[in-house]
Amino acid sequence: MSETPLTGRARADRSPHSFAKWQRIGGYQALPQALSRHSPDAIVAMVEAAALRGRGGAGFLTGTKWRLMREGAAKAGAGARYLCVNGDETEPGSFKDRLLMEALPHQLIEGAIIAAYAVGATEVIALVRDEYRAAAVALTRAIAEAEAAGLLGRNILGSGFDLTMRVHASAGRYIVGEETALIAAIEGERPVPRHRPPYPAVSGLWGRPTTVNNVETLSAVPAIVERGADWFRGLSRTDEGGTKLYGVSGCVARPQLIEAPMGTTARELIERAGGIRDGRALLAFQPGGGATGFLEAAELDVPMDFAHLKKVGSALGTGALIVLDDRTCPVAAIGRHARFYARESCGLCTPCRDGLPWVSKLLDALEGGQGRREDIELLHMHVDLAGPSGRSFCDLMAGAMTPLKSGLQRFGDVFAAHLDGHCPVGRA
Repeated sequence: MSETPLTGRARADRSPHSFAKWQRIGGYQALPQALSRHSPDAIVAMVEAAALRGRGGAGFLTGTKWRLMREGAAKAGAGARYLCVNGDETEPGSFKDRLLMEALPHQLIEGAIIAAYAVGATEVIALVRDEYRAAAVALTRAIAEAEAAGLLGRNILGSGFDLTMRVHASAGRYIVGEETALIAAIEGERPVPRHRPPYPAVSGLWGRPTTVNNVETLSAVPAIVERGADWFRGLSRTDEGGTKLYGVSGCVARPQLIEAPMGTTARELIERAGGIRDGRALLAFQPGGGATGFLEAAELDVPMDFAHLKKVGSALGTGALIVLDDRTCPVAAIGRHARFYARESCGLCTPCRDGLPWVSKLLDALEGGQGRREDIELLHMHVDLAGPSGRSFCDLMAGAMTPLKSGLQRFGDVFAAHLDGHCPVGRA
């Protein structure tokens, strides 16, 4: 378990532990340490030293985010302050947070309490998408158990720290993963991104200082407090601390969730998932979910972390490794992504509202053998004009264009072959 702090105590059937069982196997050891031995600033400094980056996709340094929240809360003065847990998890290929919420809810709750103490929050709200009903049930039950044990409520463990926590069941959609859209969803508003500044650390949920953290991010916090920043950094193979939950799916023999050191390579992860299905060869892979760029066999040994994958033109994202074999048409794969993002766009700005359905129709036509040469030119136009970050209100469009951009670069010959009504992939 020392090498797999996130999942080492999960049951094989994914059933959650009771409060008493969780304590017997070492749970809730970090919380008393945090409240009795460390100030909030010391906890923030510990997380900074651990080099914990947000596991929701962007990879922002967690300690830096918490420090900004403390500064915002100090300026805001007395009143409510919030920690929101992002349990929406709608990125194609990602299924890590589901396991953590269903099987290990007390681990998440302990991390959230410590994080709330560090940032000065008065309430924790865990947004869970409607499809994750088992997760919502497990979390709700575990919150009630923690309250009964005096770990939530007033004067927790005699520390003078008060905190409440609840689950917010959300209809959910991809855009809710954007932190300001998540805040809007909790408020009961249409979940669309909000203009920044002000940033949530200054004015977030109901206009009060707010921090939004991913489930995996918060689940790592108890181990950092209990064992120290140096230990956590030592788990990694790179400068980015800790282990990472990698979801390996697509054309592999045994799709699965793997906890491994940050910086583990795609080659190792694919081998642990049984290799390419049916003994086929690798065509390409997306290292971080549907909104990340394609890589090929030459990049199989690149460390899977935020910095190294950025250098080779992709991103770690949520760590959802999607594998394509040599029978999988990249045009079809990109088309599936485009249909998803077109459906999930909030429709607030023109590039997403009009551009994504257009891209989806162009790709469907190409896949069906009805494409025209100008269609490929139009796809390049969308990548060049609407794809760069900052061209739309949030980064959904940029993420949606990322697989298309890398697909056009790496598989231009496949796109061209579709103009002649056939796909060359898998025909060798």
